Amino acid sequence: MYAVELGEDGAVLAPLEPWQAGEFLAHMDRGREAVGRYVGLADAVTDQETARAFLTSYAEKAAADTGRLHGIREKDGTLVGGVLLRTLDLVQGVCEAGCWLEPSATGRGLVTRAATALIDWAVEERGIHRVEWYASSANAASLAVAARLGMTREGVLRQSYLHRGERHDMEVWAVLAPEWRARRADARR
Repeated sequence: MYAVELGEDGAVLAPLEPWQAGEFLAHMDRGREAVGRYVGLADAVTDQETARAFLTSYAEKAAADTGRLHGIREKDGTLVGGVLLRTLDLVQGVCEAGCWLEPSATGRGLVTRAATALIDWAVEERGIHRVEWYASSANAASLAVAARLGMTREGVLRQSYLHRGERHDMEVWAVLAPEWRARRADARR
């Protein structure tokens, strides 16, 4: 297995695979309340079977080249969050990125660094032209990540996401490959 270092704090980004279902479930259990406020993942992964099914669905997406799922791990190896390409359309050159994080790991830039690594890969290795980010208008943390990634807020899909019996407005953010490359070049200077 490979891992990408996310900085001097020892955090790494690595694929999540079906055989890690137990660890993934334990991670979801630790962060369920916080993750579940805006993201359906916490409600979808509730036991060993659903954890394995979720990870298997992304293993199948990876095999079909239509999505990716990576975990964010602390220096000690503890799984604390993740980033994903929920969709990956290589014909159109468009993907949708997303994230989640346990409360114990917030405020240190882990998601921003992990999403940066994943978007770099999507743009530079897979030829993606447009990276999209969807988040509830109430999810300030996710919207802040999109802004830190240099994405542009393109609009709001009013009451488009039903979650836990409540309709959420979903913001659409995106960055285009030329914008991403220019921003990354500026950051290296």
